Amino acid sequence: MKILGISGSPRGSRSQTLRLVQAVLDGARSAGADVELVDVCKLDIEYCNGCTVCYERGECVKEDDFAELYQKMLESDGIVLGSPNYINSVTAQVKTMLDRMADAIHCQMFIGKYGCTVATAGGSGADEIVAYLNGVLQTLGANTVGGVGVVLGGDPEAIVPAEGRAYELGRRLVRAIENKETYPEQERLHAEMLERMRALVMANKDRWHHEYEHWKATGRISE
Repeated sequence: MKILGISGSPRGSRSQTLRLVQAVLDGARSAGADVELVDVCKLDIEYCNGCTVCYERGECVKEDDFAELYQKMLESDGIVLGSPNYINSVTAQVKTMLDRMADAIHCQMFIGKYGCTVATAGGSGADEIVAYLNGVLQTLGANTVGGVGVVLGGDPEAIVPAEGRAYELGRRLVRAIENKETYPEQERLHAEMLERMRALVMANKDRWHHEYEHWKATGRISE
């Protein structure tokens, strides 16, 4: 079992978000998983320009580090996303990475995967970032097992108990993967997304050749 952790804080080794991502991975490792940590802020990932070539060919025209990172995601059973709250949103580096994944959403490439998220904030909004990132994973097709958000501005030491919760979150992630756990509310969301994306791809099948062929290959479109 492979768990990939992606930290999106530009503060490097000083990052409290990084500490939480690492704690999740430590918990997953203790439960028997192989883990890998990626600092997305150290990668060269360019902005998506909305050209739609990925819909047509299944590959991006940008020659940067995204393709390798995306392959790591596809090869993982579980994915951990982490970001601090920067003005009520994720960091620019995380958003740039996510914007490159429209094709993955259209093709629902994370079906069968599991994930969780962590977030930090100075004054407020950590839980909102957790909810946003879990929503992204669900939109990609993954099941999410929870998250840990912590506000540190008033109490920097709050990171310590948060690390403990993150560690247990990692163990929970492994159990969910092992047991193939299901969540009725998320299953409804996945069914809705499959229908929406199927309709979208069918409506554009004459242009989005890669995505249409992917859906046919998975048996979700039969013509």
